[in-house]
Amino acid sequence: MEELKEILAKTIKESIELEIDYKEILDKIEVPKDKKNGDFAYPCFNLAKILKKSPINIANDIKAKINLDSRIDKVEVVNGFLNFYINSKDIVTSTLKKIVEKKQDYGKSNEGNGINIIVEYSSPNIAKPFHLGHFRNTVLGKALYNLYEKLGYNVIGINHLGDWGRQFGLLIEGYRRFKNEYDINKDSLKVLSDIYVRISKLAKEDKSIMDIARDNFKRLEQGDKELLDLWQFFRDVSLKEYNRIYKILGSKFDSYNGEAFYNDKMEEVIDILDKKGVLVESQGAKVVNVGDDMPPCIVLKSNGSTIYATRDLAAILYRARTYDFTKCIYITATEQILHFKQVFEVAKYLVDEKYQKGLVHVAYGMIRLKTGKMSTREGNVIYINDLINEAIEKSKKIITSKNANIEDIDTVSKQIGIGALIFNYLKSNKNKDMIFDLDETLRFDGETGPYIQYTCARINSILNKADFNIENIVINSIDLSVLNNKQEIELIKILDKFDDVIKKSAIEYEPSILSRYLIEVATIFSRFYNECSVLSVEDINLKNARCILVYATKIVIKNGLEILGIECPEKM
Repeated sequence: MEELKEILAKTIKESIELEIDYKEILDKIEVPKDKKNGDFAYPCFNLAKILKKSPINIANDIKAKINLDSRIDKVEVVNGFLNFYINSKDIVTSTLKKIVEKKQDYGKSNEGNGINIIVEYSSPNIAKPFHLGHFRNTVLGKALYNLYEKLGYNVIGINHLGDWGRQFGLLIEGYRRFKNEYDINKDSLKVLSDIYVRISKLAKEDKSIMDIARDNFKRLEQGDKELLDLWQFFRDVSLKEYNRIYKILGSKFDSYNGEAFYNDKMEEVIDILDKKGVLVESQGAKVVNVGDDMPPCIVLKSNGSTIYATRDLAAILYRARTYDFTKCIYITATEQILHFKQVFEVAKYLVDEKYQKGLVHVAYGMIRLKTGKMSTREGNVIYINDLINEAIEKSKKIITSKNANIEDIDTVSKQIGIGALIFNYLKSNKNKDMIFDLDETLRFDGETGPYIQYTCARINSILNKADFNIENIVINSIDLSVLNNKQEIELIKILDKFDDVIKKSAIEYEPSILSRYLIEVATIFSRFYNECSVLSVEDINLKNARCILVYATKIVIKNGLEILGIECPEKM
């Protein structure tokens, strides 16, 4: 599809008596939602003002001059759009041969060759259990990491841990007081979280405790060995638990440099901003004005201490020098939109324009429970370890109720339970707030991960019953043009869109585009299989051709789920 789009863009450009960038045309070619309007459409409205003609007349002029590629059956003008219809016979053969030839590499490209892209994601605050709120960030970041890697970019995954700040002065004091009442080796993060909640409540009642906490953090910043060792212990036990979860989710990180890493790098940032004359005093604090539509960005508080923004600015400077990135993508909740707007605006005083323009904030909506907003203080937070275990156990019950004799039930239950959770967070637009419902997430019908996984397992069953092995097939010996009915063509056309879907998902930082596509593939496949006999067809050429189509569908679904971080069980 992408190759044909490029050919169309070049052909349209040659038909327009106007100097217009080929890329501008390519970006405007779209796939109509209504299949009656063709396989591709080019809107001519952007040319109306330039050519001083109506979009309909412009479209008709282009149609009269255009030299159609043999793979295009016809072109029609509808309300200022040029609608292109693909030659079905050509797309059948070219698409299926391409998928079968590339297999697990179908969807890969080398467009990002030699280009560095940073994806900063997950980034939990240490000494706290991994909860549902962290989960959306982690699976979204992992999917974007995989999308850009699929496109050939050199992707650097960074876990910017929340491992610094005055809260550690408070936690240190709580740990000193209460550690003997707990078994730190059993559920370490839950213990540290309980201690923090307990000391926080005590500090509200006794103000002197907060003074002690401030002094603890001051000593920590000054390099007190005893306190640094204790802080390092908190960090180590946190990472041990987080990495266990990351392994389950398949997350990839090349760096765990968190806030503490930039502790000795902020002074340079302050010095640069000061020398450039943009660091000004405001109510005792040092700030950088970032425009009339935003409050100033605080770099130093009135007491001289740094804040998140200072550390983020130091990180930008460090990453530009270390990674020479084209894009640096930050994944956080929508609550931090203003923070990153301010930081990105200040960054222009620290790094070259190419780096500043490559800073991207990908915001995502909040997760709510059916009972309301999650709150640690209210005690209604779902910890991800508990959630994963519950999802796996519920999956096991559902599977065994459908197939009591399934092999390796523990592995399959794990694949389905975790896959269901991941897909649930990647099927909706990232900006939307979500209400979490585990029972809905684990449904085997509807728009869920288990439904897509079941489609893949069903395909395996079909191919096994057909005794079909792609290694024994000489694809050039099979007449694929026999695949010419409505359901077959519809399925082949959507399989051909996989490259486009991957690119669009990456460009828009939106894995839900890929997720929704996989739902559509599974739905269209089900329609095809209900209408077109595969196992009982007598014509051996038609049977092999349909088996190749079924096999190609499996490749697309499996490759797509792998990008999202989801495994496909062989049987369900």
